[in-house]
Amino acid sequence: MGNPKAFLEIHRQEAGYRPIQDRIQDFSEVEQTLNTRERKLQASRCMDCGVPFCHWACPLGNKAPEWNDALYKGDWELAYRLLNSTNPFPEFTGRICPALCEKACVLNLMEHEPTTNREDEAAITEMAFQEGFVQAHTDIKRNGKKVAVVGAGPAGLAAAHDLNLMGYSVTVFEKNEAAGGLLRYGIPNFKLNKAVIDRRIHILEEEGIEFKYGESVEVAALSQQLAEQFDAVVLATGTPTARDLNAPGRELKGVHFALELLAQQNRVLAGMEFSKDERITAKGKDVLVIGGGDTGSDCIGTAHRQGCKSVTQIEIMPKPVEGPEDPQNPWPNFPRTLKTTSSHEEGCTRRWNINTLEFLGKDGKLTGVKVQEIDWKPNPEGGRPIMVTKGKPEIIKAELCLLAMGFLKPEHPAYPKNVFVCGDAANGASLVVRAMASGKQTAAKVDKYLR
Repeated sequence: MGNPKAFLEIHRQEAGYRPIQDRIQDFSEVEQTLNTRERKLQASRCMDCGVPFCHWACPLGNKAPEWNDALYKGDWELAYRLLNSTNPFPEFTGRICPALCEKACVLNLMEHEPTTNREDEAAITEMAFQEGFVQAHTDIKRNGKKVAVVGAGPAGLAAAHDLNLMGYSVTVFEKNEAAGGLLRYGIPNFKLNKAVIDRRIHILEEEGIEFKYGESVEVAALSQQLAEQFDAVVLATGTPTARDLNAPGRELKGVHFALELLAQQNRVLAGMEFSKDERITAKGKDVLVIGGGDTGSDCIGTAHRQGCKSVTQIEIMPKPVEGPEDPQNPWPNFPRTLKTTSSHEEGCTRRWNINTLEFLGKDGKLTGVKVQEIDWKPNPEGGRPIMVTKGKPEIIKAELCLLAMGFLKPEHPAYPKNVFVCGDAANGASLVVRAMASGKQTAAKVDKYLR
């Protein structure tokens, strides 16, 4: 702790975003960076608490006080070594993690100005790549055992990374044409440039991990087959089934799952071509996003960059608490408060307590969505609150409707004892940082089993 008074003298400073009128013209990353001096000052604010709740809050157990101190002192290499000791891919979490550690920071309790851990993490990692601190491990001693990992999302990549360094020969099977899972096909480029993923995959390949793409096989059959060919199998297939909305008119052209839009747009930016009939675009259209989470927010930002006419986002649940504190989830828990993203700032009508009744169309094409304002009343028998209607139904004009209501937790059959499930496939849809932590934990279980 180089400057014990820094948290008293220096205020939290975020890098912020590029100007709205600039960033909506392209899909480049919206977040800016601080200069080296300002970044060191932000790192100096970390208090090295006697009980660092950031350790507790982070699923990976990142040692923020240690690497913030190294960053403040200008030892970027040590900062990266400390960061990378718990986090295999800090360049991912440094861009897209909601920073559970920051909400648990003691400074968040005191003044709602926590240490800028996420931005510090990104800065440390980019400096490490720039200075050549990130090098492939090419001297791994192999133990003669083989492990298959099914799914190249954050959980699968984390499991493959750790198992490979333990000495196992790792083969990763991925149904898509490139690795990354939702990092590549769900998160827009303006939040995570895909070159960042490619850079890491290149290192993993140098370290000896084999990637096989286009391997789209039923998981049950694949796991049985692989269980006979490999000493162990890790299933990290995520949550592929999006929650649908079976309202009348669902079949109309213009109603899509959110990932249909997001994945296609990322593929277009990667050079893939689609026919006019295949292309999903918001250009010149009124867009309705159903679902108030991060995926819905990503749809808003994508719609703006495609040239939409307007965007409305509706959510069936009540509006979250505004402000930094959530009475239902007090510090150091993560507060379920109103979140305004960079995409929301670009322009969006947001509404809560709205239920979708029907998709309306003409000549097979979507023209609007009938919705109903509702309220939630306590259930006298306990359990889930009761939904009651409020006011009259109304129609929201829309030529494009995107369903961003989350994903269904997959059900698994009985697998052979050498098959392990991790990430969202095991726990349901969650955060990238939790998927990575699950991948690392599963790698340790595989190692213990094979030993």
